[in-house]
Amino acid sequence: MAEQPTDDLLRARLLLTRRRFFAAGATGLGAGLSALALSQLLGCAHEEKAPLAGGPVALGPHFPPRAKRVIYMHMEGGPSQLDLFDHKPGLKAQFNKDLPDSVRMGQRLTGMTSGQKRFPSAPSIFKFSRHDNGGDGLWLSELLPETAKIAPEMLLIRSMHTEAINHEPAITFMQTGTQQPGRPSFGAWTSYGLGSANKDLPTFVVLISQGLGNMQALAARFWGSAFLPSEHQGCKLRSGADPVLHLSDPAGVARADRRRMLDMLLDLNEREYERSLDPEVRTRIAQFEMAYRMQMSVPELTDFKDESEETLALYGPDVRKPGTFAANCLLARRLAERGVRFIQLYMRGWDQHNNLPKEMQAQCGAVDRAQSALVQDLRRRGLLDDTLVLWGGEFGRTVYSQGELSDTNYGRDHHPRCFSMWLAGGGVRRGHVHGATDDFSYNIAESPVSVHDLHATLQHLLGFDHQRLGYRYLGRDMRLTDVFGEVRRELIA
Repeated sequence: MAEQPTDDLLRARLLLTRRRFFAAGATGLGAGLSALALSQLLGCAHEEKAPLAGGPVALGPHFPPRAKRVIYMHMEGGPSQLDLFDHKPGLKAQFNKDLPDSVRMGQRLTGMTSGQKRFPSAPSIFKFSRHDNGGDGLWLSELLPETAKIAPEMLLIRSMHTEAINHEPAITFMQTGTQQPGRPSFGAWTSYGLGSANKDLPTFVVLISQGLGNMQALAARFWGSAFLPSEHQGCKLRSGADPVLHLSDPAGVARADRRRMLDMLLDLNEREYERSLDPEVRTRIAQFEMAYRMQMSVPELTDFKDESEETLALYGPDVRKPGTFAANCLLARRLAERGVRFIQLYMRGWDQHNNLPKEMQAQCGAVDRAQSALVQDLRRRGLLDDTLVLWGGEFGRTVYSQGELSDTNYGRDHHPRCFSMWLAGGGVRRGHVHGATDDFSYNIAESPVSVHDLHATLQHLLGFDHQRLGYRYLGRDMRLTDVFGEVRRELIA
């Protein structure tokens, strides 16, 4: 019997049958081996073999990171910057007057308002106050009184812009760096780069809160890993009795029985890996082991009995209701202190085409206290300096009203030309307002920041050169920022 070759690349070539050739094109075996070689050339080599006792292996940062983890609060639907962050007192004189053609400049509209005969300007009915943030002074809507308490921690970007004008491609773009499906999410890239800091929990966790207005669908690919190894995809925790489906042992199955079954699967999968060298086999092993450990870690994570009454009161009464934004913010803090690298919170219901004032009050009432509490809680526990907190939607809203306009009611359409996001912790500038929009909050007046720029800057804060954190797939080096993006150093402390 011929001696088996010991070189992994040579063995892979010998095993590359026609069937495996096409399978590799779909699952990324060749991409995984190429990524390993690329990482060695870049000086960030890692062991391709996933550890059986822990989570994903880290590539490792390119330089010392400012942040070790991310908490990303995505407000699905597109919050109105005009009613929350972008104070435009001069708009009161423009009430019900058509948006000037010189402002719109023929920019495209959605199908929901492209047929309108008029585009009446709708100033916000909400009052704004200026808050001392130790820097520029931060104007915030009366809808966010609790958020105002963290003004000194906040970096407010008023000059974000995006390419997409509808929800599905806009969320896809914000989460993956492209409007087209099929790319890894920001969270998956972070897991791929940083690896696990807790062997008992996934590196990337997703929490979803149901909103109070018009809600768009949430696709699992928004937190998917695409062509990256599947161990880097987000793990969604549910708000029911079982946060993860099928995590509990079936009736009549003891934990020792489950352990023996996994040991048998481990042996079979190890044999398959030795035969095929398919990295997804090792991913499967790691996921089985992670699920076994999560049977103990997840119930402890989601039980708030060890939290003080002071902490629970900080987040508000909704914190005791599983699935609320308040409960998920507290879960986010607990995940952060347990070493989870990327925590994604989705809050649905920000798509206010009609009846915006009433719906915005309800939405802000659900998030204001909790998001403020999260930042305060991170700060007092010494976690904020190395936790990157991000808040925002996929685009903004128009200054003109969609449909009927009155003194007390209006709606707003999607607006990608300019919108606001805020950040805190993790090395960003504190107490700073970046960028500005025109008098109608319709176009950016200074210091625009693209989605690619934001991604490049966030990856920089995590210790990565966004041009080097890549993965070879289908013959091309892929990355979150594709061939775009610039690190915006003026956003960094």
